[in-house]
Amino acid sequence: MTMISLQHCGLALPVYGASNQSLKKTALAAVTGGRLATASRHVTVVQALQDIQLELRAGDRLGIEGHNGAGKTSLLRMLAGVYAPTSGQLRIEGSVTSLIDVTLGMDHEATGYENILIRGLILGLSRRQVQALLPRIAEFSGLGDFLTMPVRTYSSGMVLRLAFSTVTAVQPEILLMDEWLSVGDADFVERAEDRLQHIVRNASILVLASHQPSTLDKLCNRRIHLQHGRMVAPTDASPPAD
Repeated sequence: MTMISLQHCGLALPVYGASNQSLKKTALAAVTGGRLATASRHVTVVQALQDIQLELRAGDRLGIEGHNGAGKTSLLRMLAGVYAPTSGQLRIEGSVTSLIDVTLGMDHEATGYENILIRGLILGLSRRQVQALLPRIAEFSGLGDFLTMPVRTYSSGMVLRLAFSTVTAVQPEILLMDEWLSVGDADFVERAEDRLQHIVRNASILVLASHQPSTLDKLCNRRIHLQHGRMVAPTDASPPAD
């Protein structure tokens, strides 16, 4: 059964080498939205998340709101496994795909084909599964012979096309997004948008952070608001349109 459970989860992130002088601490607090504490003379700790309690089941589409630095991306990264909670308990059942940073793990010295394999393994696929998906990924990317060349020779748009084609090749049970993903190449954007709509529609659970209320209204049936790393005033939204 697909589910996400967070019980009193917190996330404290150490910032090494940061000065603990009051002016810098104040500035850092303004940027992060979190609470700062001194772990040692040379380490500042950002309390990115505090006491997060949340239960998601199949069919839930959760929208996360909050100002810059409120903890939205930290929460998504914790759900993606990038960070482990430093307090509380996190339990996830189901395959997770994160569209927070689709270029994560890309080796610019490796070829396009090699990067498909690398990202596929990061996603938890076996080498055999990646090989089976390779023709479909290559075709969708439209990169042709460039896939045999090092990624450092690609334009930024080509890098994004390769990454998006790979990470969306398998339908996830749990989909994590930080804003609606836009793929810039004009000749690729329509196909990418169609695929993104498909995987969002067919995901068992969607978690979407956004500054756009209209996007959350359209896609989400549940809503939470983060403020300084804490959950405040969870609300229900209208069910997403078919």
